[in-house]
Amino acid sequence: MTDTNAALSPDPADLSLDDLRALRQQLQHEDDVVSYARRVAQARLDLVKSEHARRDAGPDADLNEQIGSVLSQHLTGGPARPPRPTEDLSDNALADELDAVCAEHHFGRLDDLDDAELLALADAIGNFETRVSSDRRERFDRLDALSAELVRRYRDGEASVDSLLAD
Repeated sequence: MTDTNAALSPDPADLSLDDLRALRQQLQHEDDVVSYARRVAQARLDLVKSEHARRDAGPDADLNEQIGSVLSQHLTGGPARPPRPTEDLSDNALADELDAVCAEHHFGRLDDLDDAELLALADAIGNFETRVSSDRRERFDRLDALSAELVRRYRDGEASVDSLLAD
């Protein structure tokens, strides 16, 4: 992941139009990766919560009955965004980190975990999701600043909409 900390990033007004567009495109791609990791973390956390609810419901409750419902929420939810080409985002550092957190806390055997282990797993995934969400919020703020600068340039005539057609 590229460091997108606003304190280290250049002022959008100081960038050339090409650099502004390139940085915005790079941040959009990074957001795709961060968003993917966040959605997977949220789905896994929901599965952990479902296991906890199953235990509260009694010994005859079945986690498998809830899996389709939990996962479908994460595949169809979220705000609509303009379509961008989709690529396989499962092979990246954040996905690997989440997989390591889940492996360390035995996510693959939810029904074998005791209550303390289940809570530790939920906390670990929740902490990961919180950190990734914060990173995503910072990225959105940076994307908003870049977009605002692009809009300003088009509005003030510093950039031509015709130049978009040439790209």
